[in-house]
Amino acid sequence: MPLPSSFSAVFVNNYAMAALVERLRTSVVAAPTASVINVVGAVVVVVVAVAAAQRIYQGGPAYFIQTMGFGLAQGSIFALVALGYTMVYGIIELINFAHGDVFTLGAFFSLALMPAFGMVEGKISGPALILPLLGLFVITMLFCGVVNVIIERVAYRPLRHAPRLAPLITAIGMSALLEGIMFVWKGPFNLRYPDFLPETQVTVFPGATVAAKALMVMGVAVVLMVALTLFIGRSKLGKAMRATAQDSDAAQLMGIDINRTISATFFIGAVLAGAGGIIYGLYYNSVAAFDGFQYGLIAFTAAVFGGIGNIPGAALGGVLIGIIAAISDGYFNPAWTQVLIFSILIFVLVFRPTGLLGMRVPEK
Repeated sequence: MPLPSSFSAVFVNNYAMAALVERLRTSVVAAPTASVINVVGAVVVVVVAVAAAQRIYQGGPAYFIQTMGFGLAQGSIFALVALGYTMVYGIIELINFAHGDVFTLGAFFSLALMPAFGMVEGKISGPALILPLLGLFVITMLFCGVVNVIIERVAYRPLRHAPRLAPLITAIGMSALLEGIMFVWKGPFNLRYPDFLPETQVTVFPGATVAAKALMVMGVAVVLMVALTLFIGRSKLGKAMRATAQDSDAAQLMGIDINRTISATFFIGAVLAGAGGIIYGLYYNSVAAFDGFQYGLIAFTAAVFGGIGNIPGAALGGVLIGIIAAISDGYFNPAWTQVLIFSILIFVLVFRPTGLLGMRVPEK
């Protein structure tokens, strides 16, 4: 898939659009027509929900369960990527558009590393796959974490106190750089990712099955998200991250190393993205240099939907976006799925800019 010629303009225009939407929301939604706009938005949501419910009823419970299995699996991948967006935004209020490409880099790096672990499709399976796959996850996650820390140190830290548009443009440049590196490395083609996960179906109830690989994807994602939640809530570094996100100046006065904390945030976000890249490859068995562009935008939408800067919100938003996309693909025309997802982004920015679980906070 070729890189859009207006790649940079897309992100800059999205930034301008977000600012415009915010101005319209404050000027129009706060006006006397607010009730009319809210009613129209509610009617649209109800109409879409009723149409979806009708299609689901006609399709039967078996097909619905299969669709939900696929939606939860891809939603888990969205959530892992969205967590990186929301962590970085929560601590330095930067939308790291290169994060989606770190996700793809994880898939590319793990694919190149597989022969070193003896992971050859058709020659290794079952219990013999556990240790090599675990080693692949660890090394790939560490690699992506180091890459993201270097990006933060070289591209973002010098611009930390610059006008907000400067680091945003830098993020776009880093995204294009990573995509260019992967393009030169592997070319523009879809690469075959080995299929190591079982193709068996797990019977939920008579006539309804869910793919075993979908359950594995969900299981790994849940473990990683729970580990992140425990780390943020209970570790010393996690508390430092929360303090820095709340008030970086006060945190620095209390002896917290701000630079170290921000670098750790980039590292952890990229660790999750690297894991997500491996999971993506194992689940879809295909990866391309520009997959991070699309997945990054969808994951960003999930982060905004759940509440940008809110970790549980990002996880919830990713899962919900995955389910919505699966229902759209399964019961409606898949060509409208992207339209639906980004319509959700616009609706959230207009009617609830804090997202599902977010809350209003004063400007830092």
